[in-house]
Amino acid sequence: MTFVTVPAGIDATVPNAARMYDYFLGGKDNYAADRAAAKAVLAVAPEMREAARSGRALIKRVVEHLVRERGIRQILDLGSGLPAGENVHEIARAIDPSVRVVYVDYDDVVCIHGRALLCDPERAIILRRDVREPRTILEDPELRGLLDMDQPVAVLMMFLLHLIPDEDKPQDMVAAYREALAPGSFLAISHAANDARPDYMARISAIYKGANAPFTPRPRAEIEAFFGDFALEPPGLVNVWPYQQPPADMDPELAKMGYGAVGRKL
Repeated sequence: MTFVTVPAGIDATVPNAARMYDYFLGGKDNYAADRAAAKAVLAVAPEMREAARSGRALIKRVVEHLVRERGIRQILDLGSGLPAGENVHEIARAIDPSVRVVYVDYDDVVCIHGRALLCDPERAIILRRDVREPRTILEDPELRGLLDMDQPVAVLMMFLLHLIPDEDKPQDMVAAYREALAPGSFLAISHAANDARPDYMARISAIYKGANAPFTPRPRAEIEAFFGDFALEPPGLVNVWPYQQPPADMDPELAKMGYGAVGRKL
């Protein structure tokens, strides 16, 4: 049996969305409450493990596209979550070691693991901040010390926005980030959707109510609206499953459980 040490100040009795995701990926950085909540989700949606793996494959493909094909050398990863396999800075640096990455997450456990992973503060750092406060993040001296906001930056919001409820005005939040970016910058978003099976997704949302973050899947039109006037890279807003082959026996309707795209500021 594996025992995970609980850092001081962490309430391991409250399920945590980042640690639940870690469990879906087969990680070990989770506690009993996280596993119980994750298993409840899997009882409703056994495909969640495969969806999580597909999500990691999507992140890799997006970062490779931005760095190799679009020449991006600065990345702001919002709601980065726990380290899992190949991380953004590792994927980017395999293409160009000069790429600079700022991770942002408000979870203490995520930041503790992130700082342990990062050993080059001149190329990659993690900030403990709330992504719902764009101005605080974008004006942070540490971020400004690493990223030149007058030059193109890629902002990643991968599997983040469905953890922000409507009352927190995520559309306004994303707009603030878009407006702060220089022309030639990119915005990458992946988001859980409720187009095909709203009742199914509502059951998952109910489980997340007991965790540290809500789960708010949205319809395709609302997800596309997050890009504002950014020009979507081909093939546009697509289901996340094309980035990794779904199981042969998977319900085709469940393939509509999430969408992703990359947009460019003109």
